[in-house]
Amino acid sequence: MADTIELRDIEVWDGNMAASQALRQVQVDVVAAYPITPSTPIVENYAGFTANGYVDGEFVMTESEHGAMSCCIGAAAAGGRVATATSSQGFALMLETLYSASGMRLPIVLNLVNRAIGAPLNVNGDHSDMYMGRDSGWIQFGAYCPQEAYDMNFIAFKVSEDHDVRLPAIVNQDGFMTSHTAQGVHTLSDEVAFNFVGEYKPMNDMLDLDHPVTHGVQTEEDWHFEHKARQQHALMTAVLPKIQAAFDDFEKLTGRKYNIVERYDMDDAEVAVVCMGTSVETAREVAAEMRAQHGIKAGVVGIRVFRPWPLEQIAAALKDVKAIAALDRSSPHGTVGALYNEISGALFNTDTKAVLTNYIYGLGGRDLTKAHLVSIFTELKANAEAAKPTTPLQQYIGLRGPKLSFF
Repeated sequence: MADTIELRDIEVWDGNMAASQALRQVQVDVVAAYPITPSTPIVENYAGFTANGYVDGEFVMTESEHGAMSCCIGAAAAGGRVATATSSQGFALMLETLYSASGMRLPIVLNLVNRAIGAPLNVNGDHSDMYMGRDSGWIQFGAYCPQEAYDMNFIAFKVSEDHDVRLPAIVNQDGFMTSHTAQGVHTLSDEVAFNFVGEYKPMNDMLDLDHPVTHGVQTEEDWHFEHKARQQHALMTAVLPKIQAAFDDFEKLTGRKYNIVERYDMDDAEVAVVCMGTSVETAREVAAEMRAQHGIKAGVVGIRVFRPWPLEQIAAALKDVKAIAALDRSSPHGTVGALYNEISGALFNTDTKAVLTNYIYGLGGRDLTKAHLVSIFTELKANAEAAKPTTPLQQYIGLRGPKLSFF
């Protein structure tokens, strides 16, 4: 290993620094990247680590995000531990190659610092890019704060590189709200962090000349269906136990507990908000206040693993709830939000009679305030009491001008 950096028990890091330190500690062999706001500091920091001799790996500056992931694919196919980072339009340009990485079962880790997709151009955070990659065959983790951006990277490498998995993974964090907000981060020593993930063990690498392999084959109608169904979908749906096992191992190591679906005050909840990213922490605070000040049995469900979609865990978390709000931080453009749609699918064949409504919020970095969430929980209470929607199915929250609602 390269020279180590002495860390304190708690470092004041933003989400970008936390992610880049995790990449340093697992000793990534290749980081190929093209910078884009707000993810640039992740790869910029890693480039500094290589220049200062803190990692033995290579930093490759490419001509585009498409080129960056193409380079990552080549390096992973050659047998290296590989990572990168991007956001928004960069992720969109990278999208074509994501399907190649997952189809070739290459354990690349991508830090996706979530940002709005233009037009109009916007550098602030929402979940447009996260949703864009949901069917690309990548495992997707969600971090709610810098600590989790640090921890989820270790989990992502451990799961992705498991020889029974061998699928690429994305670690999502909210642009600026997590990526550029500094908080106390409990750190691991370099040795402990590296040992948790372990030495990289290549599989089917192209530089193993004694065992030649082919990557990126063409199959057409004779085998394409089987590859997609058996080698990707079936494998992806079987990954959840591996993720939970990695969470359990990490808890034993650090005392920090993570779950595929995070439940807060859900044991007796009658109304619940389901959301992702930094909104989870805000919703938790408001739910506690609604209980204490208004007697509303409010709870929050946070999505920790967005892909594979934890259908059974979601259904179990919401089975006793009377009214649910799905909070989508991306404009659905003519339909219900993606999270609303996923939750509907999870609940459809269950006995629930919960009223499910959709709230679109926070586009382009617009704040989700506590007042917004108070209003949402109050509406959920009315829905629960009426056992039917008392408001439109879909509302835009925090939008200036006349109220906008649909369906």
